[in-house]
Amino acid sequence: MNAIMSDKDVSKFNFNSYPWDQKQYWGRFRYFAWVTDARLCMTDGETLDRAKNLRTLHMQGRTPGGTTHDQLMKAKQLYESAFHPDTGEKMNLFGRMSFQVPGGMLITGAMLTWYRTVPALVFWQWVNQSFNALVNYTNRNANSPLTTTQMGIAYVSATSAACVTAIGFKNFLMRRASPLMQRYVPFAAVAAANCVNIPLMRQNEIINGVDIYDENDERVGLSRVAAVKGISQVVLSRIVMCAPGMTLLPLVVERLECYEWYRCNQKWIAAPLQTAAVGCFLCFMVPAACALFPQRSSLSTKTMHSLESQKYEELKQNVGGKVPCVVYFNKGL
Repeated sequence: MNAIMSDKDVSKFNFNSYPWDQKQYWGRFRYFAWVTDARLCMTDGETLDRAKNLRTLHMQGRTPGGTTHDQLMKAKQLYESAFHPDTGEKMNLFGRMSFQVPGGMLITGAMLTWYRTVPALVFWQWVNQSFNALVNYTNRNANSPLTTTQMGIAYVSATSAACVTAIGFKNFLMRRASPLMQRYVPFAAVAAANCVNIPLMRQNEIINGVDIYDENDERVGLSRVAAVKGISQVVLSRIVMCAPGMTLLPLVVERLECYEWYRCNQKWIAAPLQTAAVGCFLCFMVPAACALFPQRSSLSTKTMHSLESQKYEELKQNVGGKVPCVVYFNKGL
């Protein structure tokens, strides 16, 4: 999609376009910093509903008189931060990407602080994976809904993977590694769990395929390969998102423990210090990680022909034999 025109003529404002060039990483970073701004979490429901209503009226050609370009931009920001792109329904506050900074910093800070005992390790991994499951469900592809059973299996599997990995790493490192290496147990568990949680919460996309579109945004079929590609990109993005805070902070804390003033106050200063530091990392890393790959991802139809011939034949039928070289799909978040 093309970037929104600089022309301030309200009638030309396009809610389906992006404010910045999405073909460039910096453009994607600016966009995700805009829609994942943690301050958007404090927007009340009535304001969000007004933003959605303004968007609907404008798209119907019934823009209220006196509406400015800035008001439309604000409505776009609020809508895209709080409403599901497929259904248009308001998303759960705790599952929105704009809640990643406050939610992630509190949970990650706790994981980095209380990891020395198995009960504490298991508890905070469970809390983290419960949060991740909610985020993954909230940002799912609404065209591939999960049954209650599938959701339950996905949740239990991801939580179990995190806890088993955390306990396994802890037991291994307790015997062989330094105290510094033991601080990396939470990150190893989170990375492993993400590789389980996201694919399971989006399993129907892998089973049935995701919608694919031509260059004119016309739906032309389904693709399982596209689903696998999109989910793989999301898994990598989520790991990158939490990596700096969970890998650099252990080094910082290890260094701080060399100072007597820190050791004397560690009981009350460790948790708030690490939580605040994680929040600083996440303010940058949430948009940085989301922007790694274009939201409108692409897939070569040659790849479809090689890996899923049935879906390729369906695509060929849908387009009357004139198969495009590339198709596009929404990778999700």
